[in-house]
Amino acid sequence: MAKSMSLLWGAGSPPCWRVMITLEEKKLQGYKHKLLSFEKGEHKSQEVLEINPRGQLPAFKHGDNILNESSAVCLYLENQFKSQGNKLIPDSPTEQALMYQRMMEGLTLTDKLNSVIYSDWLVPEEERHESAVKRNREALAAELSLWEGYLQKVAAGSYLAGAFSLADVIVFPNVAYAFRFGLSVGRYPKLAKYYSLLKDRPSIKASRPPHWMASPQGCDILKDL
Repeated sequence: MAKSMSLLWGAGSPPCWRVMITLEEKKLQGYKHKLLSFEKGEHKSQEVLEINPRGQLPAFKHGDNILNESSAVCLYLENQFKSQGNKLIPDSPTEQALMYQRMMEGLTLTDKLNSVIYSDWLVPEEERHESAVKRNREALAAELSLWEGYLQKVAAGSYLAGAFSLADVIVFPNVAYAFRFGLSVGRYPKLAKYYSLLKDRPSIKASRPPHWMASPQGCDILKDL
């Protein structure tokens, strides 16, 4: 079944990593995939635009079905292959509600991380203002504090919604990215503990951004957050 799947992806992209974690969890190894370079603008190539007219990654196909939003791909894979691999949506209505809530909040965390980490790349130099940079950093700090609070309520050794679920698939790459860019373990101990709990999970290790192996630490843009 995986042979009818193809993925265009970029290394270090949390949305791409989510899809790859899900494919590993669902035992769908063997899919066709191609690594593209953001730096070279390959995500805007005709190859990508034919699948995703937004010119963004991931770009995913399963047969004739095309999905390009990472959370949509993850939900699709879980629903199409419920009995294969690990179950990623809990049966309990309470846990399921919490999972969906944290999944969607995870997308907000992605946006707020991007607004700080990639501000120089996203905003033209003539439009950059210190007040906006400060506002974005404060918004990200508040967002991270929310997640510290959420994890405060999670039992030791548990995940965001009980068992490992799509909530963790969506959120973990954000958390890993934050620590790669210098987030303080001391100021965010619950997030650090959550990162340590998951970083060696087989699906996460198998899909870890390849350049992280050679260079485990990125820049320290978040160290003072």
